[in-house]
Amino acid sequence: MFSTDALLHRPLHSRKVHLGRLAGRGSVLLALGLLASTSINVSAGAANDGGHQVAGAGKTIIEGGTGGAAPQPVITDLAFHANRQGGHFECLALAPTTTSGNPESGTFEVNVMYVTGTVTSMEVSDGTAVLKGTATVTGLGAGQNVTFTFTVIAGGPGTTATLTVSTLTFPFHEILLEGQVTVH
Repeated sequence: MFSTDALLHRPLHSRKVHLGRLAGRGSVLLALGLLASTSINVSAGAANDGGHQVAGAGKTIIEGGTGGAAPQPVITDLAFHANRQGGHFECLALAPTTTSGNPESGTFEVNVMYVTGTVTSMEVSDGTAVLKGTATVTGLGAGQNVTFTFTVIAGGPGTTATLTVSTLTFPFHEILLEGQVTVH
């Protein structure tokens, strides 16, 4: 016999397997109710924001690193979510503790920039999202109420993103190494 508690705590893809078994035991109504309740939550969220949602998190590498004659790699940890009502954006840029070729040059512990802000507008088109807002920036480009634009393409490792902040004259072109970006 299947417990409804056990079924509710399973991931959705696992529920599909068990729904067939439940239906075979005369619990068609229970299965349909569980499936409908899962769909209602997703649909209600989409209806509230015009159907557009953007979210992602992961680790990126900045193309060209620090730039210059002897560029150093820069890794970022980022996380963001937004819909038509707004959202939030976080990006922490880390550089190695020492120059390339030295011991510990692969240890990324130097905080070179941190951007934490509020998304105030969002545009979505063909799997690409453009998030705009204001942030507090520390380190490189430091300032309060700094405007930013973050353009990201949906996907997993290999997808790209670009961050610009108004306190700097150059953008950060990033490649996702780990994580996932979804654009609905």
